[in-house]
Amino acid sequence: MTTETTDDRVQAARESFSGRTLTESQFNEAWAIAGILRGEIERSGSFREPLTDYAHAYARNEKFDALRGEAIVRDVYQGRYGESLNQTREALLEVEKDLPETAQARALVQAETVGELIQAAPTQPFYQAYDRAAVSLARELKITQLGAKALMKDAYQAQHGRDLYEVGKELEAAYHRPVREAQIAERKAEQLQARGQGQVRSQSRA
Repeated sequence: MTTETTDDRVQAARESFSGRTLTESQFNEAWAIAGILRGEIERSGSFREPLTDYAHAYARNEKFDALRGEAIVRDVYQGRYGESLNQTREALLEVEKDLPETAQARALVQAETVGELIQAAPTQPFYQAYDRAAVSLARELKITQLGAKALMKDAYQAQHGRDLYEVGKELEAAYHRPVREAQIAERKAEQLQARGQGQVRSQSRA
């Protein structure tokens, strides 16, 4: 897949069993759903519930039912990525079962970046920093983001004897929350000022 262009993937999806029957708008929607499902598998290692939900939504304004909508999405996904939804899922989970010895060390490195991301300007909340580090580790090890988060948490606990979540929330309270509260206060002041200026203009016109 790495040597193929986007046009190649679109053509493969278009020439799939279901792809050949779709209008342009129907194909574009199925293509978008396939991308969303890919992201969900990479995040959680699961696609069953999202596939059902999106297939129902996809079929709602079409002449086909949800089962047909699901079959279409599966075919377009296969064409887009060169593998089935389940093959994508199994490949990620298989890697998680047999991680290299370096995985723990890499997980610790990424776990350590969480605190750095929270503190560095522009500051960010724990959940965003944790997610960014997990996405980076997941891509590096070719595992799910949930698996990466579990690895990071275990590695941090083993190294520091503390829970990564608790440490992250402490740093968030110390570094991000004051900045966020100042931003909210500034925004409110700007809104009040704008409202006051608007009232003055209205009175002057009257």
